[in-house]
Amino acid sequence: MPSISDAELIQAWTQVIDLSGMATGQSVTVLTSSETNRQTMRCAIIAAGLKGLVVNRLDLQPTNGGLSLSRDPLAYVGTTPLTGNRAAMAILKESDLVLDLMTLLFSPEQHEILASGGRILLAVEPPEVLVRLLPTLQDRDRVLAASAVLRAARTMHVTSDAGTDMQCALGDFPILEEYGFCDRPGRWDHWPSGFLATWSNEGSANGTIVLDRGDILLPHKSYVRDPITCTIRNGYVVDISGGLDADLLKSYMDSFRDPEAYALSHVGWGLQDRAHWSVMGFYDSENTIGMDPRAVAGNFLWSTGPNNEAGGTRDTACHIDIPMRNCTVMLDGRPVVEKGRVL
Repeated sequence: MPSISDAELIQAWTQVIDLSGMATGQSVTVLTSSETNRQTMRCAIIAAGLKGLVVNRLDLQPTNGGLSLSRDPLAYVGTTPLTGNRAAMAILKESDLVLDLMTLLFSPEQHEILASGGRILLAVEPPEVLVRLLPTLQDRDRVLAASAVLRAARTMHVTSDAGTDMQCALGDFPILEEYGFCDRPGRWDHWPSGFLATWSNEGSANGTIVLDRGDILLPHKSYVRDPITCTIRNGYVVDISGGLDADLLKSYMDSFRDPEAYALSHVGWGLQDRAHWSVMGFYDSENTIGMDPRAVAGNFLWSTGPNNEAGGTRDTACHIDIPMRNCTVMLDGRPVVEKGRVL
C-alpha cells in the first residue's frame, strides 16, 4: 500500500500548480519514463486536470542504462531520451509547463525548452517525500533573501573543524535558486528543494575540503565512514586521499575517463528546515535521489563535473553532489553559515 493517499498527493500537486501561477487553459506536459513513480504521475495528471489545464503525457524510452554504473538518473548526465528527438522537443517547447518525472538535468534540451519560454519542474522523489517537503511561499522568500547576499559576493571561503579550508571567486555564473515551484516563464525548479548555489569562477578554487564521518556522497547515497581529503588546485580536484571511501570515490570518478569530471562545479548551502540528514538511510538507494541532504538547512553543498546548466561549456557525464555538515561558509569574509547553522 502507498504511504501517501492519492487524495493527499493530488492536494500537494494542486498547491504546487497554484504556486507556479498556472491559469485555466494553459498546457502542461507530464514527461515520464519506465522508472517514473506511477502514483506521482497519476496524481499530477489528475491535479492538472482539476485546475483546468490542458494535460498531455509524453512517455519516453530510458537511456544510459548500458553506460551508467548506477540506476540513479544523476549518475550519468547529459544524454537523455530527448537527444535528437525532434518530435518530443516540439511538444515540450509548446507546453506552458513541463512536469519532469524523468530527469532532464544537464541536458542541452532542457535549456532549449526553457529558452522557448516554458517552465520545467523536476519531481522524482518518492511521494511521501514530496508531501513532507511541499514548497511554500516562505521557502521562496528565504531562498531569495539568501540569494541577494550570494549575488553580491565575490569570494567564498569554506572552513570546518575537520580541516576544510577552501576559497574560490564568484560572479561569473548565475545563481541557482531552488524553492520547489516555477512561478515565471523560463524557470526551472525542483520539488522538493530549498537551497541556493552558484558556480565558482573557472580556475579560481583552491584549498582543501575534508569530508568528515557522516558527510554524504551522491549519487552513491552513502554516508562517509572515514574522512576523505580532497585537494583542490585551480578549480580541479587534484588528489583524493583517505581510506576505503576515498578509494571508492576516486575509482568511480576515474571510470569516466574524463579529466573534466574532477572540475569543481556548483557550491552553495541548504535552507530547508523540514529536510533531514538521516532520512536517506531509511530508503533503498534506488528509490530516492537524496534531496533531503542536498536541501537540509546549514549543509555546505559542493559538486564536481558539469557546469553547462549555468551556461558553461563543461558537459562531462560525471556529476557528484557532496553535502557536508558542520561547515562555516563565508561570503566576502561575512559568515552566512556557521558550523552548520544558517545565520
